[in-house]
Amino acid sequence: MEDALMEPYIPLTMLGKRIYYYKVTGSTNEDAKRLAEAGAEEGTIVIAEEQTAGKGRLGRRWLSPPGTSILMSVLFRPPLAPHRAQCLTMITSLAVAEAVEAMTPLRVHIKWPNDILIRGKKAGGILTELGIKGGSLDYAVVGLGLNVNVDFRDLKSPLIFLTSTATSLYNELGYRVPRTPLLLEILRRLEDKYIRLKEGEDFRPGWLKRLANLNQEVCVITPHEVIEGTAIDVNQDGALLVRTPTGEVRTVWAGDVTLKKDIKGGSYGFLEIC
Repeated sequence: MEDALMEPYIPLTMLGKRIYYYKVTGSTNEDAKRLAEAGAEEGTIVIAEEQTAGKGRLGRRWLSPPGTSILMSVLFRPPLAPHRAQCLTMITSLAVAEAVEAMTPLRVHIKWPNDILIRGKKAGGILTELGIKGGSLDYAVVGLGLNVNVDFRDLKSPLIFLTSTATSLYNELGYRVPRTPLLLEILRRLEDKYIRLKEGEDFRPGWLKRLANLNQEVCVITPHEVIEGTAIDVNQDGALLVRTPTGEVRTVWAGDVTLKKDIKGGSYGFLEIC
Protein backbone atom coordinates (compact mmCIF):
# COMPACT_ATOMS: atom_id res chain seq x y z
CA MET A 1 0.00 0.00 0.00
CA GLU A 2 1.39 3.39 -0.97
CA ASP A 3 2.43 5.50 2.04
CA ALA A 4 1.18 2.84 4.47
CA LEU A 5 1.29 4.06 8.05
CA MET A 6 2.33 0.59 9.21
CA GLU A 7 2.97 0.62 12.98
CA PRO A 8 4.94 3.80 13.57
CA TYR A 9 7.39 3.96 16.44
CA ILE A 10 6.20 6.85 18.58
CA PRO A 11 9.10 8.30 20.62
CA LEU A 12 6.96 10.01 23.23
CA THR A 13 6.63 9.80 27.01
CA MET A 14 2.91 9.11 27.39
CA LEU A 15 1.16 8.78 24.04
CA GLY A 16 1.68 5.60 22.09
CA LYS A 17 2.98 3.32 24.84
CA ARG A 18 0.53 0.85 23.36
CA ILE A 19 -0.52 1.06 19.70
CA TYR A 20 -3.21 -0.99 17.99
CA TYR A 21 -2.78 -0.83 14.23
CA TYR A 22 -5.41 -2.15 11.80
CA LYS A 23 -5.48 -2.22 8.04
CA VAL A 24 -9.28 -2.31 8.34
CA THR A 25 -11.53 -1.76 11.34
CA GLY A 26 -15.08 -0.64 11.97
CA SER A 27 -14.34 2.46 14.01
CA THR A 28 -11.15 3.43 15.84
CA ASN A 29 -13.26 5.24 18.44
CA GLU A 30 -15.30 2.11 19.14
CA ASP A 31 -12.10 0.06 19.38
CA ALA A 32 -10.56 2.59 21.80
CA LYS A 33 -13.69 2.69 23.96
CA ARG A 34 -13.68 -1.10 24.27
CA LEU A 35 -10.04 -0.97 25.31
CA ALA A 36 -10.80 1.78 27.82
CA GLU A 37 -13.61 -0.23 29.38
CA ALA A 38 -11.20 -3.17 29.65
CA GLY A 39 -8.72 -1.05 31.60
CA ALA A 40 -6.28 0.07 28.90
CA GLU A 41 -3.77 2.65 30.06
CA GLU A 42 -3.82 6.31 29.19
CA GLY A 43 -2.05 7.11 25.94
CA THR A 44 -3.23 3.98 24.13
CA ILE A 45 -3.67 4.71 20.42
CA VAL A 46 -5.75 2.97 17.77
CA ILE A 47 -4.75 3.61 14.14
CA ALA A 48 -6.40 2.32 10.97
CA GLU A 49 -5.85 2.54 7.24
CA GLU A 50 -9.57 2.13 6.63
CA GLN A 51 -12.79 2.33 8.65
CA THR A 52 -15.96 0.57 7.57
CA ALA A 53 -18.12 2.32 10.18
CA GLY A 54 -16.24 5.55 10.83
CA LYS A 55 -18.07 7.97 13.08
CA GLY A 56 -18.66 11.68 12.85
CA ARG A 57 -20.59 13.97 15.19
CA LEU A 58 -24.35 13.62 15.64
CA GLY A 59 -24.26 10.00 14.50
CA ARG A 60 -22.99 10.69 11.00
CA ARG A 61 -20.66 8.44 9.04
CA TRP A 62 -17.05 9.36 8.35
CA LEU A 63 -16.09 8.32 4.81
CA SER A 64 -12.48 7.95 3.70
CA PRO A 65 -10.82 5.83 0.98
CA PRO A 66 -8.29 3.25 2.27
CA GLY A 67 -4.73 4.41 2.82
CA THR A 68 -5.36 8.12 2.28
CA SER A 69 -6.03 9.66 5.68
CA ILE A 70 -4.93 9.77 9.28
CA LEU A 71 -7.59 7.81 11.15
CA MET A 72 -6.80 7.39 14.82
CA SER A 73 -8.21 7.52 18.33
CA VAL A 74 -6.33 8.36 21.52
CA LEU A 75 -7.35 7.24 25.00
CA PHE A 76 -7.05 9.79 27.78
CA ARG A 77 -7.80 9.44 31.47
CA PRO A 78 -7.72 13.15 32.29
CA PRO A 79 -8.16 14.80 35.70
CA LEU A 80 -11.05 16.87 34.32
CA ALA A 81 -14.70 17.26 35.18
CA PRO A 82 -16.92 15.86 32.39
CA HIS A 83 -18.10 19.33 31.36
CA ARG A 84 -14.49 20.31 30.63
CA ALA A 85 -13.82 17.47 28.20
CA GLN A 86 -14.12 19.92 25.29
CA CYS A 87 -10.62 21.01 26.31
CA LEU A 88 -9.34 17.75 24.80
CA THR A 89 -11.00 18.55 21.48
CA MET A 90 -9.47 22.01 21.76
CA ILE A 91 -5.88 20.84 22.24
CA THR A 92 -6.24 18.14 19.56
CA SER A 93 -7.46 20.61 16.95
CA LEU A 94 -4.62 22.96 17.86
CA ALA A 95 -2.08 20.13 17.58
CA VAL A 96 -3.41 19.21 14.14
CA ALA A 97 -3.42 22.81 12.92
CA GLU A 98 0.11 23.47 14.13
CA ALA A 99 1.46 20.20 12.72
CA VAL A 100 -0.04 20.80 9.27
CA GLU A 101 1.33 24.34 9.23
CA ALA A 102 4.77 23.12 10.34
CA MET A 103 4.96 20.57 7.53
CA THR A 104 3.19 22.39 4.70
CA PRO A 105 2.65 26.01 3.56
CA LEU A 106 -1.08 25.73 4.32
CA ARG A 107 -2.95 27.89 6.83
CA VAL A 108 -5.39 26.00 9.05
CA HIS A 109 -8.50 27.29 10.81
CA ILE A 110 -10.97 25.62 13.14
CA LYS A 111 -14.75 25.61 12.87
CA TRP A 112 -16.48 25.29 16.23
CA PRO A 113 -16.66 22.79 17.74
CA ASN A 114 -14.44 20.25 15.99
CA ASP A 115 -13.77 20.79 12.28
CA ILE A 116 -10.37 21.37 10.67
CA LEU A 117 -10.68 23.90 7.83
CA ILE A 118 -8.36 24.77 4.98
CA ARG A 119 -9.42 27.64 2.72
CA GLY A 120 -12.92 27.39 4.10
CA LYS A 121 -13.38 23.68 3.34
CA LYS A 122 -13.43 20.79 5.75
CA ALA A 123 -10.17 18.84 5.84
CA GLY A 124 -10.76 16.91 9.04
CA GLY A 125 -12.82 16.43 12.14
CA ILE A 126 -12.49 15.40 15.77
CA LEU A 127 -14.92 13.29 17.77
CA THR A 128 -14.55 13.13 21.56
CA GLU A 129 -16.52 10.47 23.44
CA LEU A 130 -16.61 10.08 27.20
CA GLY A 131 -16.81 7.28 29.74
CA ILE A 132 -18.51 8.44 32.95
CA LYS A 133 -18.48 6.50 36.21
CA GLY A 134 -20.17 7.75 39.35
CA GLY A 135 -20.51 11.20 37.86
CA SER A 136 -16.76 11.45 37.23
CA LEU A 137 -14.83 11.26 33.99
CA ASP A 138 -13.29 7.80 33.76
CA TYR A 139 -11.87 8.22 30.27
CA ALA A 140 -12.12 10.22 27.07
CA VAL A 141 -11.51 8.87 23.59
CA VAL A 142 -10.52 11.53 21.07
CA GLY A 143 -10.86 10.43 17.46
CA LEU A 144 -9.26 12.22 14.53
CA GLY A 145 -9.98 11.92 10.84
CA LEU A 146 -7.68 14.05 8.67
CA ASN A 147 -7.93 14.05 4.89
CA VAL A 148 -4.31 13.85 3.85
CA ASN A 149 -4.12 12.29 0.38
CA VAL A 150 -7.81 11.95 -0.45
CA ASP A 151 -8.60 13.20 -3.97
CA PHE A 152 -12.06 14.74 -3.91
CA ARG A 153 -11.61 15.90 -7.51
CA ASP A 154 -11.27 12.40 -8.92
CA LEU A 155 -14.26 12.04 -11.23
CA LYS A 156 -14.33 8.29 -10.54
CA SER A 157 -14.48 8.77 -6.78
CA PRO A 158 -17.78 8.40 -4.91
CA LEU A 159 -16.67 11.48 -2.93
CA ILE A 160 -16.74 13.81 -5.95
CA PHE A 161 -20.04 15.27 -4.71
CA LEU A 162 -18.21 16.70 -1.67
CA THR A 163 -15.79 18.82 -3.70
CA SER A 164 -17.57 22.06 -2.82
CA THR A 165 -17.38 21.50 0.95
CA ALA A 166 -14.48 19.10 1.64
CA THR A 167 -10.80 19.14 0.84
CA SER A 168 -7.52 17.40 1.62
CA LEU A 169 -3.89 18.36 1.93
CA TYR A 170 -3.32 16.71 -1.44
CA ASN A 171 -6.05 18.71 -3.16
CA GLU A 172 -4.74 21.97 -1.69
CA LEU A 173 -1.05 21.32 -2.36
CA GLY A 174 -1.13 19.31 -5.58
CA TYR A 175 1.19 16.66 -4.18
CA ARG A 176 0.95 13.80 -1.71
CA VAL A 177 2.01 14.33 1.91
CA PRO A 178 3.77 11.47 3.76
CA ARG A 179 1.36 10.51 6.51
CA THR A 180 3.66 8.97 9.10
CA PRO A 181 5.82 12.08 9.72
CA LEU A 182 2.63 14.17 9.93
CA LEU A 183 1.06 11.70 12.37
CA LEU A 184 4.13 11.81 14.59
CA GLU A 185 4.17 15.62 14.54
CA ILE A 186 0.51 15.74 15.55
CA LEU A 187 1.10 13.33 18.43
CA ARG A 188 4.23 15.16 19.60
CA ARG A 189 2.32 18.42 19.81
CA LEU A 190 -0.73 16.76 21.35
CA GLU A 191 1.29 15.15 24.14
CA ASP A 192 3.00 18.45 24.93
CA LYS A 193 -0.34 20.28 25.11
CA TYR A 194 -1.96 17.56 27.21
CA ILE A 195 0.83 17.73 29.79
CA ARG A 196 0.47 21.50 29.92
CA LEU A 197 -3.33 21.22 30.15
CA LYS A 198 -2.99 19.01 33.23
CA GLU A 199 -0.66 21.63 34.69
CA GLY A 200 -3.42 24.22 34.31
CA GLU A 201 -2.56 26.00 31.07
CA ASP A 202 -5.47 27.67 29.26
CA PHE A 203 -5.45 26.97 25.52
CA ARG A 204 -8.61 28.93 24.85
CA PRO A 205 -6.88 32.15 23.63
CA GLY A 206 -4.93 30.32 20.92
CA TRP A 207 -8.00 28.34 19.93
CA LEU A 208 -10.13 31.47 19.62
CA LYS A 209 -7.63 33.01 17.21
CA ARG A 210 -8.18 30.11 14.82
CA LEU A 211 -11.98 29.93 15.01
CA ALA A 212 -13.42 30.69 11.59
CA ASN A 213 -16.98 31.27 12.79
CA LEU A 214 -16.27 33.67 15.65
CA ASN A 215 -17.82 37.17 15.33
CA GLN A 216 -19.86 35.93 12.38
CA GLU A 217 -23.59 35.73 11.76
CA VAL A 218 -24.40 32.05 12.20
CA CYS A 219 -27.16 29.50 12.17
CA VAL A 220 -26.73 26.79 14.81
CA ILE A 221 -28.66 23.56 14.38
CA THR A 222 -28.90 21.72 17.69
CA PRO A 223 -30.67 18.41 18.37
CA HIS A 224 -33.66 20.43 19.61
CA GLU A 225 -33.79 23.79 17.82
CA VAL A 226 -32.28 26.23 15.35
CA ILE A 227 -30.55 29.28 16.84
CA GLU A 228 -29.65 32.30 14.74
CA GLY A 229 -27.43 35.15 15.82
CA THR A 230 -23.81 36.27 16.17
CA ALA A 231 -21.14 33.91 17.52
CA ILE A 232 -19.54 36.21 20.07
CA ASP A 233 -17.31 33.98 22.18
CA VAL A 234 -16.50 30.53 23.54
CA ASN A 235 -16.62 30.02 27.30
CA GLN A 236 -13.93 28.38 29.44
CA ASP A 237 -15.50 24.95 28.92
CA GLY A 238 -15.67 25.27 25.12
CA ALA A 239 -19.37 26.10 24.69
CA LEU A 240 -20.26 28.58 21.94
CA LEU A 241 -21.95 31.82 22.98
CA VAL A 242 -24.44 33.18 20.46
CA ARG A 243 -26.15 36.56 20.77
CA THR A 244 -29.61 36.40 19.18
CA PRO A 245 -31.33 39.35 17.45
CA THR A 246 -33.24 40.00 20.70
CA GLY A 247 -29.97 40.46 22.61
CA GLU A 248 -30.20 37.16 24.50
CA VAL A 249 -26.91 35.26 24.78
CA ARG A 250 -27.43 31.54 24.26
CA THR A 251 -24.92 28.91 25.39
CA VAL A 252 -24.54 26.10 22.84
CA TRP A 253 -22.84 22.88 23.90
CA ALA A 254 -23.43 20.85 20.75
CA GLY A 255 -24.67 21.61 17.27
CA ASP A 256 -23.89 22.30 13.63
CA VAL A 257 -22.77 25.84 12.86
CA THR A 258 -23.22 27.39 9.42
CA LEU A 259 -22.35 30.94 8.43
CA LYS A 260 -25.59 32.63 7.41
CA LYS A 261 -23.95 34.03 4.28
CA ASP A 262 -23.28 30.46 3.14
CA ILE A 263 -26.90 29.33 3.47
CA LYS A 264 -28.61 29.29 0.10
CA GLY A 265 -32.32 29.69 -0.25
CA GLY A 266 -32.87 29.87 3.49
CA SER A 267 -32.89 26.08 3.89
CA TYR A 268 -30.88 24.00 6.31
CA GLY A 269 -29.59 20.51 5.77
CA PHE A 270 -27.06 17.95 6.91
CA LEU A 271 -24.28 16.53 4.79
CA GLU A 272 -22.31 13.45 5.67
CA ILE A 273 -18.77 14.36 6.57
CA CYS A 274 -15.48 13.14 5.20
